[in-house]
Amino acid sequence: MPALPRPSEDELIARYFAPLAGPGGLGLRDDAAVLTPTPGHDLVLTADAIVAGVHYFPDDPPASVAIKALGVNLSDLAAKGAAPRGFLLTLALSDGWDEGWLAAFCAGLGEAASRHGCPLLGGDTVRAAGPTLLSITALGEVPAGRMVRRFTAQAGDHLLVSGSIGDAALGLRLRREPDAPWAAAIGEAHRRHLADRYLHPRPRLALAPALAAHARAGMDVSDGLAGDLAKMLRASGCSAEVEVAAVPLSAAVAAAVAEAPDLLATALTGGDDYEILCAVPPAAVAALTACAAEGGVPLTRIGTVTADRGTPRFRDRDGSPIRFGRASFSHF
Repeated sequence: MPALPRPSEDELIARYFAPLAGPGGLGLRDDAAVLTPTPGHDLVLTADAIVAGVHYFPDDPPASVAIKALGVNLSDLAAKGAAPRGFLLTLALSDGWDEGWLAAFCAGLGEAASRHGCPLLGGDTVRAAGPTLLSITALGEVPAGRMVRRFTAQAGDHLLVSGSIGDAALGLRLRREPDAPWAAAIGEAHRRHLADRYLHPRPRLALAPALAAHARAGMDVSDGLAGDLAKMLRASGCSAEVEVAAVPLSAAVAAAVAEAPDLLATALTGGDDYEILCAVPPAAVAALTACAAEGGVPLTRIGTVTADRGTPRFRDRDGSPIRFGRASFSHF
């Protein structure tokens, strides 16, 4: 039976993407969207791309790919204290795409957009010369002058992180080494948890208002806690002391580290956590953690910003330094 012809770009937009459009997207019938900020608010814009074979496996479920593509951008908005307003999508499809993949992708994208209140406003759909690439520009807003910046940490600030660290990094390790002894030892429930955290980021948008009100500096942990902390403090002209025993680990990561202690370095330097790292004045920590608890997002203090400019120091329970061969994921 001959293959049916692929739909045109206009047909793809009408069939799969127009149903996801918010009011400002004008039904995707125009060349641009319209977005009016809430009075008294600043717009916050961020863009991230994910590429098949680099940020996700080509055989990952297409709905999961969509959830990740939007989630990594919403995580950036959350770290800035911003509420989402909408997003633009550029989708470059490899030659091997089919409508089944695209339909499942759009179903996942629509579910994530609806859950986080971030509708599609527009974008572009093109053919890729290589692997599939997805680029999202997310738009949010924050009360005027309250965006949480990366480069404003000060000596004496407390360092806090949301959620747990290392789950996605070990989920990726598990994907690459499914037969590793530690993977077998931790049990099916823990393996499922790690795999899910790698596939499906959890943008901490519930934390955004508290960050805007109380945090001095912040960023999301996308390339590894150790490396991202170093980026934030280098931009701020500071350093830090970090208590490794205080870094929050899920039960799954703790079980894996108990089986293979070298995995602790993977957990602290691996990417895809999409948790929030923030520097907070000591007087504001109680208010921030209380607001975070009301939003259902746990925050844990892991260290203190220091006045020197060296690499952040990670210390074991006895105070001895822990060094990493590589502090974070890097594309280059």
